[in-house]
Amino acid sequence: MTVDRVVFIFAGFVILLSVALAHYVNVWWIGLAVLAGLNMIQSAFTGFCPAAMVFKKLGFKPGPAFR
Repeated sequence: MTVDRVVFIFAGFVILLSVALAHYVNVWWIGLAVLAGLNMIQSAFTGFCPAAMVFKKLGFKPGPAFR
């Protein structure tokens, strides 16, 4: 599995977790989904993603998006 796929899985998990927390705990948890979305947009333009750096250090193979 490549870093790209792991980052997409992680981002999807964070967004779904945020929606669940906003529904069951407090509506302000939707801010976590907003931050995840903004980070995805930012990384598309700059190629910098903190999660990708962490997953590289954990030993995942680099993919075409985060080399």
